[in-house]
Amino acid sequence: MNNEKTTNVLEVCDLHKKYETFTLNNITFNLPSGYIMGLIGPNGAGKTTLIKLILNINKSHSGNIKLFGQQSNVTQNQQIGVVMDTPMYVEDWTLQDVEKTLAPFYSNWNKTKYAKYLNQFGLEAKKKVKELSRGMKVKLQIAVALSHEAKFLLLDEPTSGLDPVARDEICDLLHEFVTNEDHSVLFSTHITTDLDKTADYITCIINGNIVFTGTKDELLEKYVHIAGGLDDLSPEQKKRVIGYRKHNTGFEGMIETTNIHTLPKTILTEKITLDEITIFLNKETKLNVN
Repeated sequence: MNNEKTTNVLEVCDLHKKYETFTLNNITFNLPSGYIMGLIGPNGAGKTTLIKLILNINKSHSGNIKLFGQQSNVTQNQQIGVVMDTPMYVEDWTLQDVEKTLAPFYSNWNKTKYAKYLNQFGLEAKKKVKELSRGMKVKLQIAVALSHEAKFLLLDEPTSGLDPVARDEICDLLHEFVTNEDHSVLFSTHITTDLDKTADYITCIINGNIVFTGTKDELLEKYVHIAGGLDDLSPEQKKRVIGYRKHNTGFEGMIETTNIHTLPKTILTEKITLDEITIFLNKETKLNVN
């Protein structure tokens, strides 16, 4: 028996998908087992397209995807739990109907665990899907995933529109899930404060291109937020500012931490947020395109 442990739960290499008005360009990144990766970028950046390719819903034109160290295929999807912003369940189904319908598709379905998670998440088995709040629907999908022994949760904007309490509960569930080092999460969201709480790794996609992939700490340490007066920077210094944004009384943007020493002492610097990084990188991409 081979006891060698797979290092990465997900490996994406040179993935390319072209549409008439959009292209996903040579996407490459890895997600190590036992960690949570946040997938960030503005709407239309390619996050959902990437998720559909990982799930084999769509086919790439070129590139390679490995799940659990092997080529992606339909049978491996039993180890994947998919959580969307809206579940693909019939609205008139009860939660008992959800189990009755889904269980035959999973060889590892655990009826006892499903009942346990419904109880833990405060979900009544006799309730209909349409009677659940958005937060409860997300929890239902997580309960389903955990009941068929999923090792990899793939979430596409699950906390969008949820109140802070519900979002915090979902984040706690993800933390608990990856306490098992064989479990991993890919979490696509534009609510970066959720990733501040949960993510170990970040992959940022803008306009179909990866602009960063690595640990969250590496990303937050790579850049710094800067602000100053309109005349504080020379033309050469201004070229180093990413996402330069001019206001009536000054400017703001971000710069790579390694370039701080090139700025005048009058420039204000402060820690950057994931939100700001996404905004400034997106603005810079648009400036370059135009």
